[in-house]
Amino acid sequence: MGIGATAGAAAIGGIALTANAATDTSATSTDLVFDPDAYTKLTTTVTDTEGTEHAVTYRFWKAITYVSKPVDATYQSLIVSAPVEIDGTAVDASDAPILLANSVGGYMPSSVADATGVGAGGMGGGAPGGGTPGGAPTGSAAPTAAASAAPGANGNTNANGGATSSNQLLALAAGYVVIEPGARGRTLKNSSGEYYGTAPAAIVDLKAAVRYIKANKGRIPGDVERIVSAGTSAGGALSALLGASGDSPLYDRLLEEIGAADASDAIFAVGAWCPITDLEHADGAYEWNWGGNALSTGKKVDQAVSKELRAQFAEYQASLKLRGLNGFGTLTARNYDAYLVKQYLEPSATRYLAALPDSAHDAYLAENTFITWKNGKAGFTWADFLSHIGARKKNAPAFDAFDLSAGENNLFGAGTTANRHFTAYSAKNDTTGLSTRRVASDLPAKLDRMNPMHHLVEKVNGSRSRHWWIRLGTNDTDTSHVVSANLAAAAARLGDDVNHLYYWDQGHGANTDPGDFITWIAKVTGYKRAAKTTKTK
Repeated sequence: MGIGATAGAAAIGGIALTANAATDTSATSTDLVFDPDAYTKLTTTVTDTEGTEHAVTYRFWKAITYVSKPVDATYQSLIVSAPVEIDGTAVDASDAPILLANSVGGYMPSSVADATGVGAGGMGGGAPGGGTPGGAPTGSAAPTAAASAAPGANGNTNANGGATSSNQLLALAAGYVVIEPGARGRTLKNSSGEYYGTAPAAIVDLKAAVRYIKANKGRIPGDVERIVSAGTSAGGALSALLGASGDSPLYDRLLEEIGAADASDAIFAVGAWCPITDLEHADGAYEWNWGGNALSTGKKVDQAVSKELRAQFAEYQASLKLRGLNGFGTLTARNYDAYLVKQYLEPSATRYLAALPDSAHDAYLAENTFITWKNGKAGFTWADFLSHIGARKKNAPAFDAFDLSAGENNLFGAGTTANRHFTAYSAKNDTTGLSTRRVASDLPAKLDRMNPMHHLVEKVNGSRSRHWWIRLGTNDTDTSHVVSANLAAAAARLGDDVNHLYYWDQGHGANTDPGDFITWIAKVTGYKRAAKTTKTK
């Protein structure tokens, strides 16, 4: 979809980036006051989704520490990029939306300390892997290879195998300000062996970044009341959490401890791709979705465990009392399959097939006979869809592993303990020989701080975002399809604007409509880019 005059630029997708430094006007500030003159002027070329190149000149502010008492400034810093000229026309981004694009992947550390331009920072990964990567970093050292080069999606919300910074560059070429924050992650530990990036460090850091931005209203470029977050996988979960928990007092003490600015941390809108969230209920949701699918080895998971977890999901889903979109009715474990097929999966397949040339359309249907095509719409059953997907990615339990091997076990580590159980079921069934098979007393509060559903269902937050862009690939078995659907239903029940769809035959981290996201930002923020009449500095 193209961006017309309302959005201020053509739709932008595939990217080619070439940056050239101009004059560096001053050094980076070391306090919480943004220095508007401490930028370097760079140029970049962005190729849009229609293949047209756009020349963008922008001001770039190197890594700025966004808290006054950082635990580790390598991660608690952000970079700022603001366009001043697009295709030869000067632009003023002082009132433009701000895209806050995190690069968190796998709940790993993310740093922009060495970033040299827009989209060039961040050390993200895919969905969480093992509990404790070998050689976990100490002190302020850089992340391990597991943190910086994990397979799968990255925090820049890129399409599978595509350019690594699509949303950031698209936003810049549309006239928006792009701010990219780093954040602490689960593998960081100091010289004493203590983990200092486990939950809820990442969300506290992102909130501190928002507070820094808002505290510098009038100095930092962009409209600080129109911040739109973006992230993928764990970064998508944090993006959703940032939007759901704006100004929640649950985080005040932790923000004060790191010297966050005295300002609001509420944001305007959320962009979340395949969010790995609602972790304390994710095991049940995963088994409800993928319990009948075998692993890639052809072996099925323990069906007794799968059955028990599915029962837990049914109880949890009933407690939510959520209603499906478009008048579907109350969502339960009994009807959620029908809901997913009707609301998301069939429309996804229909969009995909309708966009194919006739020959490719017919060939796809011939190869995938489980799909019926009638009156321009795709149809199929839930069971046939599961067969189409094939192997599941994760064992059971998928997130709180009995042997503490999941990345999420590491996310809830504490002190010198690398991995901990965070659900009563897995703690009870621990296979590592723990002396106490109970969830630690500090974990319920941490789980509340890490789960957007807490702020949308349990204790509705009046300062939450009111606009939600949520995406998931239909082939994504990193989590359950109901996780993002529940998130969308919870926001919609509160009257929020929800734009949620699934990408057909796409896996974890897909982002196949980045131009539409940029258009959506312009729509929900009411932004119209105008040429600047004064001379650029």
